[in-house]
Amino acid sequence: MPRGFDRERTNIHKLQYHFVWCPKYRKSVLTGEVRDRLEELIEEKADELGLEILELAIRPDHVHLFVTGDPTLAPNKIIQQVKGYSSRRLRDEFDFGLPSLWTRSYFVSSAGDVSSEVIEEYIDAQAGE
Repeated sequence: MPRGFDRERTNIHKLQYHFVWCPKYRKSVLTGEVRDRLEELIEEKADELGLEILELAIRPDHVHLFVTGDPTLAPNKIIQQVKGYSSRRLRDEFDFGLPSLWTRSYFVSSAGDVSSEVIEEYIDAQAGE
């Protein structure tokens, strides 16, 4: 098995996702105690979902989350769980004066060890067999 890959009973995988999302109206509310609490909440939810946080950067007006996880958990479900959980908890603990904490939008990108060109070359090479 290649290094860095995870092995399950029925699959071998290495799935990494980079998420970015913002508070409503891009308000700079993710500072101080809010920032610290958000970090704790994201770590709790990642642990519950079986995700490994590779990098977490909380800026005053947006969040970057880089995780690796199991292929049974779709990226849209990951972000839905993280944003929903953190929003509910933070809104109970802090007053933001916003109709909701997060925007409905988010960015997600997958990451891996090989480029798309390498994958295309591999697939083309298999056609000759």
